[in-house]
Amino acid sequence: MVWIPGGEFIMGTDEVNAYAAERPAVNLSVDGFWMDIHEVTNREFAEFVEATGYVTVAERKPDWEELKKQLPPGTPKPDDSILVPGSMVFSPPPYAVPLQDISLWWKWVDGASWKHPEGPNSDLKGRENHPVVHIAYEDAEAYAKWAGKRLPTEIEWEFAARGGMNGKRFAWGDELTPNGQFLANTFQGTFPNENTGKDGFIGTSPVKTFAPNSFGLYDMIGNVWELTSDWYDALKFARIAGQAPKLDAGMNPCYNPDNPYAMERVIKGGSFLCAENYCVNYRPSARQGHAYDSGTSNVGFRLVKDSKEQNLSMK
Repeated sequence: MVWIPGGEFIMGTDEVNAYAAERPAVNLSVDGFWMDIHEVTNREFAEFVEATGYVTVAERKPDWEELKKQLPPGTPKPDDSILVPGSMVFSPPPYAVPLQDISLWWKWVDGASWKHPEGPNSDLKGRENHPVVHIAYEDAEAYAKWAGKRLPTEIEWEFAARGGMNGKRFAWGDELTPNGQFLANTFQGTFPNENTGKDGFIGTSPVKTFAPNSFGLYDMIGNVWELTSDWYDALKFARIAGQAPKLDAGMNPCYNPDNPYAMERVIKGGSFLCAENYCVNYRPSARQGHAYDSGTSNVGFRLVKDSKEQNLSMK
């Protein structure tokens, strides 16, 4: 872990080409904290599972009583043969497709989990140092409790990702690939069917592959989205700026106009699937909602720890 000193910064953006949920920019402050220098890896998560016997959400049979809470009233219960352990896996189509229908590249795969990222016939051989994926929010919280840490808030995460560089489009400046250099694992080519892999990777990459930011943090942009502890509110910054009414968290701690029944946590940083023609989320201000009770093949996490002792020795 490294010490993140805290301070004042500009969160969000006024950039015209950013997504609405990132606007407007607001002035905020954050206290100092410790942060993992990289995303939790498959090897680290395996150590946790071996020590505790923990079974992730993706490895359990889906609970219909929980699932229906995020669906319109009256949604019929699917057949039990469909309610089997699994997770969502990116499955690129062989040709160009309309970008309005995510079901054309996201597929539910029975048996997909952190141990089997693409399904039962896949494993982690050679990916021990890649970020763990197919992690639901409660899985990340369980790991955090075991490790004596916690998930970062959205404010902490964005402050750390910016590395002291206020007002820049990317975590390293205003150019995506300065001098032709790739500084994050993203999608090159035409999403979702043509990834040229010019950055060296088609899927996830080992942590610490790309240069760290000025705080010494790796992969704050790209590789995998990272979970935070905040519920997702699409109007969060507008509410902070006094441009929208306060959210009635007693009714629902989330607000997603595209999914009124959503129960989502904020994810940050973008992933290896973010491309110039789709999902331009390889920026510190980028944010999305992610279902709290499931994982995907492009979402992971890292942890933080509170400390008043800045020179505390951390492994």
